Amino acid sequence: MTRLLVRDFVIRKSYLSPAAQAAVIEALRPVLKAAPPFTPETPLGKPMSVRMTSAGALGWIADKTGYRYAAQHPKGIDWPAIPDPVLAIWHDLTGLARTPDCCLINYYGEGARMGLHQDKDEADFSYPVVSVSLGDDGLFRIGNPTRGGRTESLWLNSGDVVVMGGPARLSYHGVDRIRFKSSRLLPRGGRLNLTLRVVE
Repeated sequence: MTRLLVRDFVIRKSYLSPAAQAAVIEALRPVLKAAPPFTPETPLGKPMSVRMTSAGALGWIADKTGYRYAAQHPKGIDWPAIPDPVLAIWHDLTGLARTPDCCLINYYGEGARMGLHQDKDEADFSYPVVSVSLGDDGLFRIGNPTRGGRTESLWLNSGDVVVMGGPARLSYHGVDRIRFKSSRLLPRGGRLNLTLRVVE
């Protein structure tokens, strides 16, 4: 496992072993069954290229009314609990007793991407965001606390974990593209990204 520091983003390369990655995927299967991934829309009505769902007390929602956290899946069901193997990653890397309120699960299929954005819908930015990469490689772009300026990019591989805290907490970041079917972790290919957040 290698620890990198890029613009205050702490990147733990190969944090999860192949066996640990497989265990997390197995733990996520009941979550994905109970709260099926859906295609969110931007406030302008444009569908996003990722599919998403959540686990925890709150889930992140994007639709024509805006971006927000909600207590239920769009189908009107409560979000499933965050699986223990996922919570273990949070506690190990943050050292916090406080558990996250939300585990946002984004699925990147072939051609999916995520534009530069800030995670700023939470009430307290003193808590970090922990991002877990599973499956295909993703080209992660790191920007600045304000829009514009020079950015840096690096490939995140399956098992890598990024901790965005301190000065990095409100920096812009995104995923430019994935190398579809570069990993065998997900039978149909694609990338799962889990982001753990304290919301309230």
